[in-house]
Amino acid sequence: MKKVGILCGMMLVVLQLQAQDINALLQKAKAKIETVNDYVATGKMKTNVAFLKVPIANVSVYFKKPNKLKVKSEKGISFIPKGAVSINLNNLTGTNQFIVIDAGTDKINGTVVRVAKLLPQDDNSDVVLSTVYIDEVNNLIKKAKTTTKDNGTYELEMTYGAYAAYGLPDKIIFSFNAKDYKLPKGITFDFDDGTAPAPKTAEEKMKGKKGRAEITFKNYIINKGVDDANFK
Repeated sequence: MKKVGILCGMMLVVLQLQAQDINALLQKAKAKIETVNDYVATGKMKTNVAFLKVPIANVSVYFKKPNKLKVKSEKGISFIPKGAVSINLNNLTGTNQFIVIDAGTDKINGTVVRVAKLLPQDDNSDVVLSTVYIDEVNNLIKKAKTTTKDNGTYELEMTYGAYAAYGLPDKIIFSFNAKDYKLPKGITFDFDDGTAPAPKTAEEKMKGKKGRAEITFKNYIINKGVDDANFK
């Protein structure tokens, strides 16, 4: 019995050390992101939503601490799905009001990443669970998946390059529930079977479908100030 008690104690110590380690790793990734107070970025956005023809668009992305985020096309239309504004890395890492659980390791495009599950301590939080995948060599969040109470599940996947020191990606892939996608003007339905379908609303057509948006950034202007008018 004494040996069993010692073994259990050692296992508990190991688990505690793992938890401390994943917390430390998350804080290192967070430290990079927190160096950015604001930015304006430009790039190209490719959107893939079921049944829709969405052209590749030039976009501008505006961010300002703590949680202001806006994506605008060249025509000034926002492409952010409903409820997704609050699902960004700054919000996921910008608070300590969550419990961090070490979920082991995984691989993303051949890179071994550490997996952390974040459980909000606030029962009123819209976020139910966030899972982040961290490149522990470079202290970068490669992927984040967030499940919310009211707005479904969102997933971000990042590729880094010139702006990695700020924790800002060169490319981001954003997956979301298609029914939460806000239809911009000029977007048309695309039916591939050549038949005239029965009339359906956009919400009915996209129910159960997934949407995907890719933004490839050309450049960032970081910490130079961003006018609040850009977020209206």
